Amino acid sequence: MLTIGGLAKKTGTKVQTIRYYEQIGLLPEPDRTEGGQRRYSNEQLDKLSFIRHSRQLGFSLEEIRELLDLCDHPDRPCGKADTIARRQLKQVEQRIARLQALRTELKRMVRECSGGRTADCRVLEVLRDHSECLTDHDEIGA
Repeated sequence: MLTIGGLAKKTGTKVQTIRYYEQIGLLPEPDRTEGGQRRYSNEQLDKLSFIRHSRQLGFSLEEIRELLDLCDHPDRPCGKADTIARRQLKQVEQRIARLQALRTELKRMVRECSGGRTADCRVLEVLRDHSECLTDHDEIGA
């Protein structure tokens, strides 16, 4: 049995995050000692590790909830898990495409800068040109 601090250390998760996952029902409430201290089992350690790895891969909390539900029902078909993973992959590929476009634009800006006066600076010129602005949807992380 692990304390919340031990669980946090083993999984690299902040104590506040563990408590939050318990509050929203993603992680089951642990058993408590007579003194009220939380005690976590290996099963809860595995579940938190699953949640943590899923978050690192970019899955939302709701998607993780669905994936955990599938884990709890091993006889179900895995099509739903595949759908969730494919959707996440598509989102990652879209983000990569936006980042690559951003990288290309930034490289072009830097390459075309003559290093002269700010009045002739290509970087500042591009940043002032609102017709070349990315939309909110195109911003990084969107």
